[in-house]
Amino acid sequence: MSAWAPAARSAEARRVYAAAEADRAERPQRYRLGVEALGAVVETATAGRDPAGLGDPDQWRPGLEHYLASADEDGRLNALGARMVRDTAVGRLRARAALAGYTREHPTVPERALRPPIVIVGGWRTGTTLVFRTLARDPRLRAPLPVELSAPWRMAGLRDGDREARIDASAPAHDLLHLLNPTMAVVHDSGPRMPEECVLGMGTTLRNWAFPSTVRLDGYARWLAGEDFAAEYAAHRTMLQILDDGRRWVLKAPAHTAELAHLAATYPGACLVWLHRDIVDTVASGASLFATYRATYSDHVDAADVGRFQTEQTELWLRRAVAFRSTPLARAVTIVDVAYGELLAAPAAVLRRVYDAAGLDPPDTAALLEAQRRDAPRHAHGTHRYRPQDFGIDPAALRDRMAFYTDRLPAGG
Repeated sequence: MSAWAPAARSAEARRVYAAAEADRAERPQRYRLGVEALGAVVETATAGRDPAGLGDPDQWRPGLEHYLASADEDGRLNALGARMVRDTAVGRLRARAALAGYTREHPTVPERALRPPIVIVGGWRTGTTLVFRTLARDPRLRAPLPVELSAPWRMAGLRDGDREARIDASAPAHDLLHLLNPTMAVVHDSGPRMPEECVLGMGTTLRNWAFPSTVRLDGYARWLAGEDFAAEYAAHRTMLQILDDGRRWVLKAPAHTAELAHLAATYPGACLVWLHRDIVDTVASGASLFATYRATYSDHVDAADVGRFQTEQTELWLRRAVAFRSTPLARAVTIVDVAYGELLAAPAAVLRRVYDAAGLDPPDTAALLEAQRRDAPRHAHGTHRYRPQDFGIDPAALRDRMAFYTDRLPAGG
C-alpha cells in the first residue's frame, strides 16, 4: 500500500483552484483538450493568422496531436492542469514561430559558432542541479535563466537594465507555482535568477521529455519514445546561438540522457558530465519529484502509478544512454562519469575533474561551492523524504531490472 500523499493546499491555493474550476464550468471551451482542441490551440498560437508561419506541419502537428490527446485521456487534470497544457502548447508554437522570425531578421544567427558546451546529464535526482548551478557561478561560463529559455528572442542583446527588468517581470510565474505547491521548492527549487534546465526552452516541435514529468502523459511518452529529435536539437542550438555572448555554455537536463546521440551530433566536442546514483534512490527520488509536480495539476495522483512510470522511463533512458557509449558518436564528446557518493564526499575534487576534462583551468572550486551553499543551502525549504515502497517500488526487483546499467557504470551509493 502506497503511503505517499500530496501536501495539503493552503487556503490561498484552494481559492485559486476553486476559481479555475468555476471558470471551467462557465467557459468549458477554454479548457477543452484532445485532438478536437487542436484547431483552437493553433488559432490562439498564431493569433488567427496563417499557420504557415509555424513551418512544416509534419514537424509540429503530430506532437501537438499526441500531447493534447494524451493529456485528455491520461492526464486526470484539474482545471489549472488543463489550462497549463493548453498554455504550454500555445507557448511552444509561439516560440517556434518567434525563433523562425528572429533568424529571418538576423540571418547570421545560424552561422554563429558555439564553443563546445559542458552538459550535465544523468538520472533524476543524481546531483545534476548542484553541479550545474555551481559551475554557473564561474564568470567564464554561462547558464541559461528560465526567461532566456522560454523566450530567447526577447532577451537577445538587452542592456543590463532592460535585462534585469525582463527577469523581474518573470518572477510572478514562479511565485504562483510555489503558492500552488510549496513542496516543489523542497524537491527542486526554482526562481527567475536560478539557472534552469534546457527542457524549459525545448518542445518547439512538441517533442519534450519533460512534459510527462508535470502531467500524466503515458500515451504521449510511448509515442515520444519512437520519435526523432534532430529538429528539436537543431532548435535548441538556435536558441543558444540567439543568446550567445561568447562565453562557454554550461547546460543541464536529465532528459538529455535519453537523447545523447542527438546531443553529441548537435554539439561535437561537448563535455558530458554524467552523474550516477544508487538506482533505487534515483528512481524513488525521481518518482517523488514527479508525484509532487503532477499534484499541482491533478487531484488524482496515484503514487504507485508514478513509480511504475518512473521505473519504465528510467530504464528506457538508461538503455539508450548505455547503448550510445558504444557508438562512433560517443567519440565526438568527452564523458566524465561522477558517482553521487563521490560528489557528496569530495565535491571540489569532482569539479576540478570536470574542468580538466573540459580543458579549462579550474578556479577556486571550494569557493564556488561555498558560494552555492551560502545562497542555496541544502534543505533550506525542508528535507526531501521518500521511500521506494511509497511508490510501489521493490528494491530487489528494480536492481535486477537495471543491472544492464549498474553492472557497467558507477552507481555511486
